[in-house]
Amino acid sequence: MAQLSLFLVVLFALIVPILMARLKVNAVPTAVAEIIIGIILGASGFNIVQPTHDLAFLSNLGVILLLFLSGMEINFDLLKPKHKQEKKPGQISPFKIALEAFFGVALLSVCLALVLKWLGLFGDTMLATIIFMTIALGVVIATLKEKDILNRPIGQTILLTAVLGEVIPLMLLTVYAAINGGNTRQLWLIILLFGVAILLLWHFKQPYLWFVKVTKSTTQLDVRLAFFLIFALVTVAERVGVENILGAFLAGIVMKLLEPSQETADKLTSIGYGFFIPIFFIMTGVKLNLRSLLAHPNSLILLPILVLFLFLAKLPVALVYARKFGFRNGFAGGFLTATTITIVLPTLAVARKLNVITRLQSDVFILAAVIVCIFCPILFNAIFKLNAEDRIKEKVVIIGTNALTVPVMLDLHDNWYSVQMYTTSSEHYNIYKSRVPNLKLLPKLDAAKLSQSDAFSGNIFVAAMRSDETNLRLGQLAKAKGNFKRIIICQKRADIAKVEQLRSNGMEVFDLSNVTSSFLRALIESPAVYNVMSDTKNAVYSVVVRNRQYSDRQLMDWDLASDITISRIRRGQEWLVPHGHTVIEMGDELIFTAKYQVADRIRRVIGNK
Repeated sequence: MAQLSLFLVVLFALIVPILMARLKVNAVPTAVAEIIIGIILGASGFNIVQPTHDLAFLSNLGVILLLFLSGMEINFDLLKPKHKQEKKPGQISPFKIALEAFFGVALLSVCLALVLKWLGLFGDTMLATIIFMTIALGVVIATLKEKDILNRPIGQTILLTAVLGEVIPLMLLTVYAAINGGNTRQLWLIILLFGVAILLLWHFKQPYLWFVKVTKSTTQLDVRLAFFLIFALVTVAERVGVENILGAFLAGIVMKLLEPSQETADKLTSIGYGFFIPIFFIMTGVKLNLRSLLAHPNSLILLPILVLFLFLAKLPVALVYARKFGFRNGFAGGFLTATTITIVLPTLAVARKLNVITRLQSDVFILAAVIVCIFCPILFNAIFKLNAEDRIKEKVVIIGTNALTVPVMLDLHDNWYSVQMYTTSSEHYNIYKSRVPNLKLLPKLDAAKLSQSDAFSGNIFVAAMRSDETNLRLGQLAKAKGNFKRIIICQKRADIAKVEQLRSNGMEVFDLSNVTSSFLRALIESPAVYNVMSDTKNAVYSVVVRNRQYSDRQLMDWDLASDITISRIRRGQEWLVPHGHTVIEMGDELIFTAKYQVADRIRRVIGNK
């Protein structure tokens, strides 16, 4: 029976997402669907899957990996204060709004827990408070990505609120477990856990960078380091009397601070969500005994009240968001933050282990969380409507104002880029200041003046002064002082050796003489090609395929294929000529032509995970 139970759990972990994709069930989170399947297979349904030692071990490892990956989802850049130069009147601060909203959630959760106790339905006020204030970070992130609003102010605000709704309850759960487990004297040792986490971060930062260089397919040192962090901090957590899930969450935070590559993050996500985490959710449903709930009608009285209170607890979120983002989207955000499943499950597991909650009460809480998780994403998708506020743009820094850079600044699509230009010429400043917004005049181009003027803060850096040597120096300063994803150096005439050297150092070269001759040759040989390259309304764009809905499919099956013309596909170092039957893979870079309105939609849909 044990072998059959393990086989069935692994089998349905495979079948559930396939059926959901086939039936196009997008509104219900996969985790909730897996819990429902577990209910059908377990004691509440056909009773063909029994909890075994092997399944218990895999399920425990699943919840540890779930919390680890939740820690890795936190974007610490959102917590960094913005520079004064970047602040604008009326600009929204996602972190302040999230703090205000979650503070209201915490207060209301305490009140609702006290109401439960006053009604005589549930006497553990602290445990109820923890459950009411939790937010399912994983479900929230997945929903925001599907809506393509994760990079908008409301998306960042919801994300930060969800982070608080996962971190704070975990901390409170640690205190709760220490108090009820008789380990109050060891509460101060929680500080040791944070100290160990920071110590590992400081000591493993440089070795991690070295690991990335020497790792190979047969060693996977980055994955081994991740599991070392997990088991190290889980062990420390258990030794100081803290719950192991807090150690796993801290391990995820430490791994995030190590700045792993996207490939490493993808591998860890694949290991967790590909095998262990689905077993945890399915086994949660298997252990849920609805028959015992039906046999005790008194317990069912608690169910609708819990569902109502889980919604009411997030009412402050809706009210705070409504002031900042409008009534409709504010209440949509409130519904989304009402999702509580990922932290509720381990919280109830801890409570059962401490014998402060009965199995029957635990099942009622789990069923209420499942019901809320089914309806919240559906309500959010139905209510939320994308506003016209600008998306967070990529900042382009251009040093040098001339007949080349100013038209480029004007042609850059406003929905994608914000451009900051600098010049050292008073004559150019007087000529272009009426055409170039926020043009800055610098007395000289030294590192101190550039840093003071915020020239090393942005995503793309362009050095376009008259002197090749000056542009080289600026590019090297940008490489050393900034964190640009692309550095472009303009050169009037660059030799091949210098170009290769700069590219090896992470800089790109715009050779004016080469580009000019190439355009003239295109105009002579193929005027249509020249027209495509020079047309600002129907330009050539590129997008890297990151949306899995469009990977491993033929181009002819794309619903967007009729809106664009794909001329080339770059796969690794190879260029492919596309056909209707060409199968697109993740990471392919598509070179296409389209109107910029269409290109905007293509880059959002295909280029986002």
